[in-house]
Amino acid sequence: MNLLIVANDKQKEELAGKQVFNELQVQWVTMPETITGYPKADVCMDLLFENIGERIQWLRKLQINLVIINSVVTPLSETGQGFIRINGWNTFLKRPIIEAACDNDQLKERAERVFSFLGKKTEWVPDTAGLITARVVACIINEAYFALQENVSSREEIDTAMKLGTNYPYGPFEWSEKIGLKKIHSLLDKLAKEQKRYEPAALLTKEAFA
Repeated sequence: MNLLIVANDKQKEELAGKQVFNELQVQWVTMPETITGYPKADVCMDLLFENIGERIQWLRKLQINLVIINSVVTPLSETGQGFIRINGWNTFLKRPIIEAACDNDQLKERAERVFSFLGKKTEWVPDTAGLITARVVACIINEAYFALQENVSSREEIDTAMKLGTNYPYGPFEWSEKIGLKKIHSLLDKLAKEQKRYEPAALLTKEAFA
């Protein structure tokens, strides 16, 4: 199976590490426009996906049977059907589980096979903004910013308390740096359009666009 992965170095490190994929021929691409220089793939995984018309058209023009997109904020109802949507935010790709959404059982079976070759299990979740894990983590980060702007404690103390109290791998401020605060804000902003309780903290918004 020939797998084309559009990714940056960090994503490559998280997803693959030093694994050797016996069942896969993996082509790593950092710039989508160079795709024409590669043999046609069976599967395309776009970890640098952007929800813009040009990118979606480009993916469809590849005429590949299975296209997997890193689309945490935008559900398939907005990108268009025919894709497998995953949570590929930084820190999540190195987990043993890939969180994914799709409404096509045949595509699900193919995706599970690909992820198993990558040493991952697949967890199918509803096609909603943030999926599940990213939504939870974004809310934790948002609450940490509310606590910080209200002078409850310092960044370092909040990070330490969360790691000790919940056994999370990172504190909320550490996590926001690894994921990218603009991505967190984008998800919270989208969720807030439906439920005000997701409204981003003023300090988070300020730092995201500083």
